[in-house]
Amino acid sequence: MRSFRISHSLRFVACAGLLAIACSSFAQDWAKASLDKSPRHREWVSIKNGSRTVQAFVVYPEVKEKAPVIVLIHEIFGLSDWARSMADQLAAEGYIVVAPDLLSGFGPHGGGSSAFPDQDDTVKAVSALDPGVVLSDLNAAADYGEHLPAANGKLAVIGFCWGGGKAFDFATQRPDLNAAFVFYGTPPPAAAMANIKAPVYGFYAGNDARIGATVPGTIEAMKTAGKKYDPVTYDGAGHGFMRAGQEPSPTPANKKARDEAFARLTMLLKEM
Repeated sequence: MRSFRISHSLRFVACAGLLAIACSSFAQDWAKASLDKSPRHREWVSIKNGSRTVQAFVVYPEVKEKAPVIVLIHEIFGLSDWARSMADQLAAEGYIVVAPDLLSGFGPHGGGSSAFPDQDDTVKAVSALDPGVVLSDLNAAADYGEHLPAANGKLAVIGFCWGGGKAFDFATQRPDLNAAFVFYGTPPPAAAMANIKAPVYGFYAGNDARIGATVPGTIEAMKTAGKKYDPVTYDGAGHGFMRAGQEPSPTPANKKARDEAFARLTMLLKEM
């Protein structure tokens, strides 16, 4: 099903408050266990961005040829075990994945996502991030990925929840982007859409009116701007279904949405 629209006035509050209820679980042992079994090479790297140092989790595919790069933007819960496991799942499909910890240096004692004592503190910290710093960090992560010897020159961005909105933002100011994948995130201002060069693909939950109500207007604004925007809404799924659909006891609707969305994502990535 293709429908819905996004209200720009909810930009930052959109992923705080109610989101802390809609997106669950600070402890993700199940995701960490899956990641620990991965045969792929993964590493932490320090990426310089002016006076800042951004820590990023990088996973390489086991392929013979050079590969496209994906910048993965985490949820409002920071660079969690699930976000890192998703990076590994995408690497398994043949992509180099760079997942920056956008809380780098902003945690207790100068730490990042893992330094926060609980989920509420993490959510507050992500909500308070300066949008300009976030976009600058994302550019640094993309530049790092594109300059890797194993990279083939193609670049995509994928964001979830709060990160979905940031992925849409990133598309407005990264001209060499080949595709943007927005998972249940808010759109940028309509005026900024004129700067988008890449196709934008949306993934939305049927039981998520807070975000879903913004999709029809986004369709309209992107059409007016002459840009490609292809949203799909998954009936019965809740916000955060990509993570919730992988949890040990997912609802049938979330699991179905997760499986269908991942299949769509990998198909579209191959078409880049």
